[in-house]
Amino acid sequence: MFMEQLDATVLATALPTMARDFGVTAPGMSVALTSYLLSLAVFIPASGSVADRFGSRTVFRAAIAVFTLGSILCALAPTLGAFVAARLVQGLGGAMMMPVGRLVLLRSVARRDLVSAMSWLLVPALIGPILGPPFGGLVVTYFDWRWIFLVNVPVGLLGVVLAGLFIDEVRGEARRPFDLAGLALSGLALGTLFLGFELASHGGNGRAALALVAVGLAAGAAYGVHARRVAHPILDLSLMRLPSFRLSVVAGSLTRVAQGAQPFLLPLMLQVGFGMSAAQSGALTLASAGGSLTMKALAPRLLRRFGFRTSLVANGVLASGGSAACALLRPDWPGPALFGALAACGFLMSFQFTAYNTVAYAEVPASRMSAATSFYTTFQQLMLSVGICVAAGVLQGAMWVNGHAAPAFADFSAAFLAVSAVSLSATLWNLRFAPEAGSDISGHTPRGRKAAAPGTACGGRRSA
Repeated sequence: MFMEQLDATVLATALPTMARDFGVTAPGMSVALTSYLLSLAVFIPASGSVADRFGSRTVFRAAIAVFTLGSILCALAPTLGAFVAARLVQGLGGAMMMPVGRLVLLRSVARRDLVSAMSWLLVPALIGPILGPPFGGLVVTYFDWRWIFLVNVPVGLLGVVLAGLFIDEVRGEARRPFDLAGLALSGLALGTLFLGFELASHGGNGRAALALVAVGLAAGAAYGVHARRVAHPILDLSLMRLPSFRLSVVAGSLTRVAQGAQPFLLPLMLQVGFGMSAAQSGALTLASAGGSLTMKALAPRLLRRFGFRTSLVANGVLASGGSAACALLRPDWPGPALFGALAACGFLMSFQFTAYNTVAYAEVPASRMSAATSFYTTFQQLMLSVGICVAAGVLQGAMWVNGHAAPAFADFSAAFLAVSAVSLSATLWNLRFAPEAGSDISGHTPRGRKAAAPGTACGGRRSA
């Protein structure tokens, strides 16, 4: 996950240099980003079914190998067309790596250890995008941009070896027919939505973006009809009948708007508004990584003490407030104050997603765990793109209202406040969690209830 997240953010830094080498304009290189997102959108829904059919270890190792092969092809690409094709290969590997890796974790960790495991899992996902910009600047400045992809090779090879040593081969309980029609409909829906949101984040593409989003919504509606007619759809919408899963998907999606927006808005504000260099901006955003690492140690204790419902409600308000506080950041703030504010944001947001990512599976039976990971990861990726779209749209709208040719502090403030308001609206859904939601995972005993006997509430079962 760290390799995948780092790769995505490093590439954004290197696009201008790559455009010169390929003989195209910098905006023309956006296809390098959208091709990867398109591949993710098409193949993520199939990850659970593929893992059930061929085994989680086999699929996980193959996904790492495909991603590594795609990285090598990216480094060797002589033209933009070849590079885009290589990114599609990378996206195929990435689409299987994330959800299948999470599935492996859910199947192998005892329920009482799930909070701690999810805390660990979230750290590379948060640190990767933070380290990406400074690392990309270093590589582009002192080396050839192709090294951005070549550094994935030793990491990928090591991952393949370690997965073979430590991950069990687990298949689904029964061989089920593969939903090819569902894959086509979901791929069309998610692919056009991803592309629509990506176009909407750039100016001058409003009509094309709206057309793509309209096609995506229509295809999504068609998939909903299809999913009700087949026994084993590629994306199992019936999972939304499970209260903890449904609330985690909906509330987590709203909160992820702010999470997706921050890596887009913050470096832009620090560089354009504060006048920092890319290296200075990247170094300052390391504060968020520090906050995330601190969360890893405290999350299990906090959830055991307060439970999922109270933690999600209270921390959700604080996390949204932390995101909104970024609207107040100014160049005259002392360095320690800037660092502390960003570290607090990293801690609060990281804790919120650790809780969401854990309680989502509290009521999911083991037989449906692969379907749940595919479904959850699909919405996770989609809403991160929505966050960028919302942030870019509000930023451009504020610039137009204020008559600014370049974004000013007031424009950044409007964007941070807008995505924070969306994140805060998740509180209405967090309040709907049952007081005892996920108590067998967190170890929390709601008031008025007796503590469960040893081996039941926390459960020593190996099955997730």
